[in-house]
This record gives sequence, C-alpha cells and structure tokens, in this order.
Amino acid sequence: MKDLYTLIPLVFSGLLCIGLIFLLWQKTTRDLQFKQELIELSSLFIGISGFLALFIMLYLLIIVMGLKKSRKTGMDGLDQLIQKMNYFREIVELLVQSKIWLPGLKEYIDVEFAGLTFFQVKEFYKGKSKLAIEFLQEKNNFADTENLYLELKSLLLTDPKQKQLPESVVAPSFYKKELVKKWLEHKCGSGLWYYFGYKYGTYKDALDLEAVFERHQEKIMLLANSIDTKVFEDSSFNEVFLSKLGEYATKELIPKLYQLQKQTSKKIPTSTRYLYLLFLLLVFFGVLLPLTFLLLKFSIVILIIGYAFVISLVFFISTTFFRFITQLLESK
Repeated sequence: MKDLYTLIPLVFSGLLCIGLIFLLWQKTTRDLQFKQELIELSSLFIGISGFLALFIMLYLLIIVMGLKKSRKTGMDGLDQLIQKMNYFREIVELLVQSKIWLPGLKEYIDVEFAGLTFFQVKEFYKGKSKLAIEFLQEKNNFADTENLYLELKSLLLTDPKQKQLPESVVAPSFYKKELVKKWLEHKCGSGLWYYFGYKYGTYKDALDLEAVFERHQEKIMLLANSIDTKVFEDSSFNEVFLSKLGEYATKELIPKLYQLQKQTSKKIPTSTRYLYLLFLLLVFFGVLLPLTFLLLKFSIVILIIGYAFVISLVFFISTTFFRFITQLLESK
C-alpha cells in the first residue's frame, strides 16, 4: 500500500507528461504564433524552475547541517561512553581473572567447552551451536555460576563472532555496533545484579568475594568512580556494589552506547534523497534544457519536453507531498 501511494501519482504524472508533449507539439505545428509564445515564456519558465530548485537546495543544506550537528553532538557523548565502557570492562576483566569462582570452573569452561560463548548459549534455540546444547544438558557442581562466568567473558569480546578471549583484553576506541547490539539483546551485565543482588543468598557460597585481592578491590572502586562518581561515590567492594554496577551497565551504559552509536551512524533519510532527485530533475529539465535551446537554437521539441516534464513534476510533487511529509516525520 505504501508503494501504491507513490506508484499511482507516478503513473499519472508520466501520462500527463506524454499528453502535454503531444498536445504542445500539435499546437506548435498548427499555430506558429503559439511557438513564439512558448519561446517568450522560456525566461519565466527558467526563473520559476530555478527558484524551486534553489528552495529545495537550501532546504537540503539545512537538513544536512542539522544531521551533521546531531552527529557531532552524538560523537562527543559517544567518546565519553566508550571510555566508561572501557572502565567497566576493566572491572569485568579483574573479576573474570580473580579467584571468586569455584575450583575447576574456569577449566571447565575454558578447556572442556573452549570456543563456547554466552551468545551461543542464549541463542541455543536457533540450533547453530551443538556445543551450546551440550553445555545446557550438562550437570555440574558449579551452582549455575558458569553462566555468570560466560556472561562476563562476553563483555570482554571485541567481536560478536569471536570465540576466544585474547591474551590481553584491549580497550577499543570504538565498539562494533553488532557487538553492542548483542550485549543489549541478551542483557549482558544483568548477571551481576542477579547473582550478587536478587539471588545472592543462593549463590554466596559459590562466589567468594574475599578471594579478590585487596589491591584489585581498590582498583575496581577507582574505576567505578571514574564511570559515575554520583552513583558509586559512597560504595565499597561488596555484593551490593556489584549488583548496582550490573544494574547500571544494563540500564544506563550499554543502552546509551547503542543509541549514540546508532545516532552517529545514521544515514541520510530516504526523504532527503527524494528531494535531491527532484532538485536534479528541476535543474536539468527546467533550467539547463531551456537554456540549451535558447543558446544553441535547437528544435522547439527540446523546449516542449522541458515544459511538459516540469509541469508533470510539479503535479507529482503536489500529489505525493503528504506522503513525503509523513516519511520526513518518521525519519526523525
């Protein structure tokens, strides 16, 4: 139905253009004075077409400048969010490498299920990973904390298709949109809130916070204050802090990172391309074609084609204007 709103006016505009060319040609062959009138009106025709083209060009410049300003604002905020995400990932790395985990858990995940990612486990229903299905069918003695370990490891990836963590986790200057989308989709980070907050009574015997070195605890708190001083300034390293950190990452950090990345990579709207096409057609048929006729004294057919096409174009703009406005609002 959306296509019909454009297709029907386009068909009628095409028929109008063909009809006008035929009628104007017939009239010029029968009435020589009419041919002279068309030539005299060409200056006015060029002026009107040029004015419409200029108006569209100025409007396009306003749209592009607005888009550029929006991207610049987004980039400024994006740099800050990326730095915060880097700090958060440093905290996650310290937790992953710490000794809070039950004995044998790291070997179980990193060796027995080497190459398995949290994304594969969450998307087991797609049937793309037999390893994920085997993992879910396994019975072990890690009190379900292996899922938290996998989730935290996923936050250290730099690519959604990455299978293994690198020897040294890097802090990228830009995160791939596909990776951030995966984090957002699977609520990566919420495990901290779930295991250390909502269900800490169930998992406290399987997660030994005292095993985290004191110097690492201090570093984690410094990093947390660098992320958001207001949120973490009165916190100390315990289960309440880790729960708050997971909630902050899930509800604030990752969603905003995804939104800003989407904003800064936003393409030119379809409605803007539509306007640019109209601008080109008006310039060619309404300005260049008549000017060529006047300068080079071509056949009157050239002028007739210009008249017919621009009139049909104005008809098309008029009949699709409401649809264009709707698309413009939707794109914003």
